[in-house]
Amino acid sequence: MAQTSQLDMTSPEAPESSGFVRSLYLRLQGLIHEMAKFGIVGLSALVVDIGLFNLLLYFGPLDGKPLTAKVVSVAAATTVAYFGNRFWTFKHRGRTSFAREYMLFFALNGVAMLIAVGCLWVSHYALGFESALADNISANVIGLGLGTMFRFWSYRKFVFPEVDDPEERERLMGTVEI
Repeated sequence: MAQTSQLDMTSPEAPESSGFVRSLYLRLQGLIHEMAKFGIVGLSALVVDIGLFNLLLYFGPLDGKPLTAKVVSVAAATTVAYFGNRFWTFKHRGRTSFAREYMLFFALNGVAMLIAVGCLWVSHYALGFESALADNISANVIGLGLGTMFRFWSYRKFVFPEVDDPEERERLMGTVEI
């Protein structure tokens, strides 16, 4: 029986011809891991948003108040997303004050929401695609997709900046302070 094994691109025995592939993999490895963690945190926040919205609106104190329920559920989901990203996805990145990071995080989420709403507006009002399917595709596929890409980029760039010092980055990897 033939034994198959995966090529470990980080091992010194990797073939010379794979130098470019190995280099590319090593350069993108951190980004790929950040993107995966970002996605998991985002899905967790989505579950909190949808779950809390429905709990408050249909089983809780906000019966008949969908806008209030949505504001509360989005605020809770954004808080979950902030802590998940701060202490897991981007834990190896720079830290500033909690208030600065949290407020900037909320503001950038607002911009991402405007991206989704803008996609919906263009589709529904400018292009005249008024079906439920068109509204969902424009807002929840295109808008959410573009908003998610914006969030990932902007969090890395502004909220959780890159740490240039390798020793400081290593220290942050082992730290879980608030």
